Amino acid sequence: MSLAPRQQNILELVRERGYVSIDELARHFAVTPQTIRRDINQLGDAGLLRRYHGGAAYDSSVQNTAYSQRAHQMRDEKQRIAAAMAARIPDQASLFINIGTTTEAIARALLNHRDLKIITNDLHVASILSTKEDFDVLIAGGNVRSDGGVVGQATADFISQFKVDFALIGISGIDEDGTLLDFDYQEVRVSQAIIHNARKVFLAADSSKFGRSAMTRLGSLEQIDCLFTDTQPDDVFAELLARYKVHLEIAD
Repeated sequence: MSLAPRQQNILELVRERGYVSIDELARHFAVTPQTIRRDINQLGDAGLLRRYHGGAAYDSSVQNTAYSQRAHQMRDEKQRIAAAMAARIPDQASLFINIGTTTEAIARALLNHRDLKIITNDLHVASILSTKEDFDVLIAGGNVRSDGGVVGQATADFISQFKVDFALIGISGIDEDGTLLDFDYQEVRVSQAIIHNARKVFLAADSSKFGRSAMTRLGSLEQIDCLFTDTQPDDVFAELLARYKVHLEIAD
């Protein structure tokens, strides 16, 4: 495919940053959002990037986007999803919360609750929730990553000591066969322990996660009780949710 200079520059920006919104690109190139959408559609049709609602991303199946970039991707959608999930959590509940920028948004949405007991392997989540005096926050031990995630066998062993009411989890990708995917196998081991030791499992996944590739298998949609997302999933995912009897909640 022969690319126009602007399209080539768009592709370079998306690859550099991981994700760029349509509004950012329109301002950068001093063109209309409609022009950028046409460029993104052509680049997406050519398989050079992934189109998302409101932007475009360059996805790798072997390496996750940098934490600083993930923190800005789909921020409004993550906040809506977090608010919807928090609304389903009663006061005085026990929770697991795993690693991710989406689960950090969930932690902030839980601050109006009372008397929660939270076990997490994310330092950012622990920092957010520890500001509430009536919350009991436990942080799992293990190897600390640069993004604040805590992983390793010691982390999974710590999680396995508990049985909680709810697991609130994020994910990097959901394959079209319903497989839940992530990048770090050590993180996946911890998330598997979280799912196994919770009575109810709530998954937060914005629309960019559907069909996104990652190389490590975490589990299956069949293990999820409720999926919170921002838009109606495509038919292939809707059929899987119906087959596995996963309740779908759209935070629109």
